[in-house]
Amino acid sequence: MRLYLIGAGVIARTHAEAAAKLPVTAELRVADPSPAALEAFAERFPDALRFADAEAMLAAEPPREDDIVIVATPPFAHLEPVKLALRSGRHVLCEKPLAMNDAEAEEMLRVAGEYGRKLGCCSVRFKGMAHMEAVKRVLRSGALGDVYHATFAHKSERSRAGIEYQPASRWFLDKSKSGGGILIDWGPYDFATLIDVLDPAEIEFGGAWTRRPVTEADPAGVVFDVETHAGAYMTFRGAGEPVRVHYERASCAHGEACGRAEIEGTRGAVRWHPFDSKQPVYIRYDKGGSIVEEQVETGPRGDLTIFDNPLFHFWAELQNGESLSNTGRRAVDHFRCLSAFYACAETGHKQTVAIAGAKGERP
Repeated sequence: MRLYLIGAGVIARTHAEAAAKLPVTAELRVADPSPAALEAFAERFPDALRFADAEAMLAAEPPREDDIVIVATPPFAHLEPVKLALRSGRHVLCEKPLAMNDAEAEEMLRVAGEYGRKLGCCSVRFKGMAHMEAVKRVLRSGALGDVYHATFAHKSERSRAGIEYQPASRWFLDKSKSGGGILIDWGPYDFATLIDVLDPAEIEFGGAWTRRPVTEADPAGVVFDVETHAGAYMTFRGAGEPVRVHYERASCAHGEACGRAEIEGTRGAVRWHPFDSKQPVYIRYDKGGSIVEEQVETGPRGDLTIFDNPLFHFWAELQNGESLSNTGRRAVDHFRCLSAFYACAETGHKQTVAIAGAKGERP
């Protein structure tokens, strides 16, 4: 197969490394207007064909059915490369967030349908990990009874993209380039995880908020108009009882750092750390009137990393027609959750998003 990378930066190199693990030989092509970026890419992947222009790269040879283009540019530069790649007759896997707004996401989906190509998003990095599959098995087993509540919170005290993390990439702080702050940055993973586990057909945002705590490390002389702390109260509706979800995510907060995910039912609860596969999964239930906590067997960790998963899931989708990849309408609906979150926070009005592909597997 041939893998075409639009963008030659850090994230593009992780996809190139993932391609080397595929069960087929992947030939690399990469396009970036920056000579320095192309040179750095060539040091790691000297056999890759390099181009200064994405259009020239895609026009250099006729498309094949199994060609994959990965758009690995900042969010403000997703729409046009995605459409260009789809119109070249190739399937497209786009970095997260999929788009800058709903209109862009819908436009991508329209072009994908027009040209009969797959459109996927890289928000699935944590799907398929051993600890995540163990949590899903607990829920599917019915051991928790009627599931009714979930807590999903991850707060870092100081890990803002563009400041503490990748400080040279100030575009993270500019909403016109990034699309938003911590929610648009990590929210794609959070919603991919929650939707994968709880399998809702619809998500209602009953209340949401976003804030930007002030620190003495805040940069001066640059645009800094994105949130670094966000939260919401949501209702996930699907098979069985509606699940009320308390959600919180922060890259900067004056409160204590935490990482916790817990799902509660009438007969038990399951707790895990979604973004650390080395942490145990626990199930808690009543025995003789007292709480018993047991570690859930997750099985061995696989060979794939979170950076491998997007390409592997997307490739599997092309091979088998079904995988853990988020493609087509489902990918767009996942993105619409982020837009609904922001709309709820800005207006104070409830927002509802239908999620394509719900299977109703949860008790």
